[in-house]
Amino acid sequence: MTKRLALAAMALTIPAALAFAPLAAQTAAAEPEVLNNANPDSFQVYGLPGGAKPTPIKDAKVQFGKAIRVETPGGGNVWSIGVNSPLQAGAKKGDKIVIAFYARVEKPADGTTTATIASAQIQLAAAPYTRVFGNPVTVGPEWKLYTAAGHADRDYAKGELAAALHINTAKQTLDIGAMAVLNYGQKP
Repeated sequence: MTKRLALAAMALTIPAALAFAPLAAQTAAAEPEVLNNANPDSFQVYGLPGGAKPTPIKDAKVQFGKAIRVETPGGGNVWSIGVNSPLQAGAKKGDKIVIAFYARVEKPADGTTTATIASAQIQLAAAPYTRVFGNPVTVGPEWKLYTAAGHADRDYAKGELAAALHINTAKQTLDIGAMAVLNYGQKP
């Protein structure tokens, strides 16, 4: 299986609607276009205090066996620290796009057992970083696959969009694994 198909297969376990779709629809949806590099080593992490960098980790319990560990101080804006994955292809107005990523909280904020990612979203890759779509995610201590899905509101050129996780919601440590952005085309 090619890397592209492996990433698509990873993401196909996500949309519950596919489990109930007719076989023809499942086959047609089997090969969405992968829009980014899903490897955690390729992610751009910004805003860490003192120019800190995320820590690469190996963990056999997560897809592809690796992730990045990011410690956030909390306070300030939730988007002041984030994880970005630039999209390497454009999208057409109406395309259904799914962000699928693995995450877990390594060290939650005091008094909690989970962490919040303020928004898992598709946004402009440059200022003003306008959100196209996204949603908050509550992350537990075990690896889990999380998603956000929406539609392109207009045509976007290659390099114009990025997947972003806004993670500065508390003093906490998050592990972020593979993150694939898939374009299912003109699907409802």
